[in-house]
Amino acid sequence: MRSRVEELAGLRDSVLAGPGERATAAQKAKGKLTVRERIGLLLDAGSFHEVEPLRRHRAQGFGLEAKKPYTDGVVTGWGTVEGRTVFVYAHDFRIFGGALGEAHAAKIHKIMDMAIAAGAPLVSLNDGAGARIQEGVTALAGYGGIFRRNTAASGVIPQISVMLGPCAGGAAYSPALTDFVFMVRETSQMFITGPDVVKAVTGEEISQNGLGGADVHAETSGVCHFAYDDEETCLEEVRYLLSLLPRNNRENPPAVPCDDPADRRCATLADLVPEDGNRPYDMAQVIEEIVDDGDYLEVHQRWARNIICALARLDGQVVGIVANQPQSLAGVLDIEASEKAARFVQMCDAFSIPIVTLLDVPGFLPGVGQEHGGIIRHGAKLLYAYCDATVPRISLILRKAYGGAYIVMDSQSIGADLTYAWPTNEIAVMGAEGAANVIFRRQIAEADDPEARRAELVKEYKAELMHPYYAAERGLVDDVIDPADTRAVLIGALSMLRTKHAERPARKHGNPPQ
Repeated sequence: MRSRVEELAGLRDSVLAGPGERATAAQKAKGKLTVRERIGLLLDAGSFHEVEPLRRHRAQGFGLEAKKPYTDGVVTGWGTVEGRTVFVYAHDFRIFGGALGEAHAAKIHKIMDMAIAAGAPLVSLNDGAGARIQEGVTALAGYGGIFRRNTAASGVIPQISVMLGPCAGGAAYSPALTDFVFMVRETSQMFITGPDVVKAVTGEEISQNGLGGADVHAETSGVCHFAYDDEETCLEEVRYLLSLLPRNNRENPPAVPCDDPADRRCATLADLVPEDGNRPYDMAQVIEEIVDDGDYLEVHQRWARNIICALARLDGQVVGIVANQPQSLAGVLDIEASEKAARFVQMCDAFSIPIVTLLDVPGFLPGVGQEHGGIIRHGAKLLYAYCDATVPRISLILRKAYGGAYIVMDSQSIGADLTYAWPTNEIAVMGAEGAANVIFRRQIAEADDPEARRAELVKEYKAELMHPYYAAERGLVDDVIDPADTRAVLIGALSMLRTKHAERPARKHGNPPQ
């Protein structure tokens, strides 16, 4: 027995050492960490339990029978992040370039099934060259098994994809099915067809990073939620995100003790937001003033900047914040902003995260490009997400709330539990100038001084239909509050709504707009 135990110890040492110093040096030369270094940064020290470290492939042909390394190019297991269980699988690019074969896929399938059964988050550390060509269609079938499990786990456990190397072809669809995608600049790329194929088919020449690098997906495509300069920072932020999410859809997000007083007055808010609706301001500063210790995690920060989606805490409780950003496109809703916010609202609803919506929206972005691009269809995604959400929902109107965009942004009429407004709110079908031009077109045209008459009628319209208390008088706003009381009001309302329960009609699932 002692000799066998010694043999096992030596075997485990060789597994931990990996394929050799040469392969490790090549990995380091690319500016990348090894697979076990990455897992060590993600999980609490000493908490990792590996599953199937001695697994090897059974493939024959093309020289594979002579090369059967342990782990088969993927390390799987579970550990903890801040004491809570998290499952992980991580490609080892040093072995077969992290390419997926039958045994490799079976290990991933098993750990995904374990994560779903245990009700714990799943994090994938992606650094693979796609399907293992030598194993043919068997490798492709392995991806199908991953996609099916990604879909089964959707809305059940948090799924986070961390891109730490290449991810090409069909392999890119697994991250696309997960809740959040992290990328590292220069070393990670995602694309369906690589630069060589693009050049052959279209004649366009482009680099890997130019086609599918972190900045491209963070700013242009919206595929990537978070992009960082190095792996250490990236994995630290993954840990932070996990601290804001529940383990599964049957639990509430973790609460933490809060030293920031719940009744803290936010006196600076009155100075941050100009009364003049045409003057921009930074909504991020409003969020910082309201949330605990000014700390929040913005999702998709660099994509669709005219809307902010963020996770934060109010009195130690996690909330999702959706807010128009007047600094970008005046805070209008467009195709990308609608898609961004809709996905975020759905994620919050799936994982029992209350939603606070901060409105300052002048409407939907007009233009031929938006209409032909399907703004109706895409805007309906956000409307559907809000209407379908059963978590506590509170909306706060800071300034403008015009037209259909006001209705879509979680108005009381589509199911917001509570709606508040500041004294600067303007809730209307459209701006006073546009409304006056429509309603009083004839009077203005017939006036001796059309401009003076227009100004007079605009003032009259504002006084009659756009004063701050018009909506409150009709029950469309629950209360008009002092901006300084915003934090206290939101915390009090969320505390009351914490036990909210909403019955849904029986159905297999909805058919949301696409």
